[in-house]
Amino acid sequence: MAGRKNRTTEFFKPFWKRHSLSLTAAGILALCFVLFVRSDSSSHAGSFFGNAVADWTGVVITILATKWFFEKGSRESRQPKITHRNRFLEMLHEHSLTIFLLVTGIGWVALFLKVDPESRWGSVVSNIVSEWSQQIGLVLLTKRLIERGSKESSDNR
Repeated sequence: MAGRKNRTTEFFKPFWKRHSLSLTAAGILALCFVLFVRSDSSSHAGSFFGNAVADWTGVVITILATKWFFEKGSRESRQPKITHRNRFLEMLHEHSLTIFLLVTGIGWVALFLKVDPESRWGSVVSNIVSEWSQQIGLVLLTKRLIERGSKESSDNR
């Protein structure tokens, strides 16, 4: 079975190797954050790094959330195996990705309503709210819509 990974062998790889995508994306996010904090907010660099913080927050959340959460019916998400006998708990499990994004999205909206939208951080939080709405939209849209030629949209699943 060439090309197939053995979960046991995978476990014994160093932590940084098993999680290199998450760690690299988080490192880029941290770098953008530091550069944003140190930059002049009225400069092109300050504006760029503020947008980069929001964008890389979206990337990190996509990597991490899709690693642990599920969305039944979305071709972009791993499909859950039945783990609960209780229908309500199973429904929460099957839609944990959307629930996570909605709950955290409400948190970002609440924060955005508290900050001055014209402020330096208000702009970043506004962009993060936009990122979250895109993430939720992508998850929900991929439950019913397809894209010809996309591996995720193929009926071979």
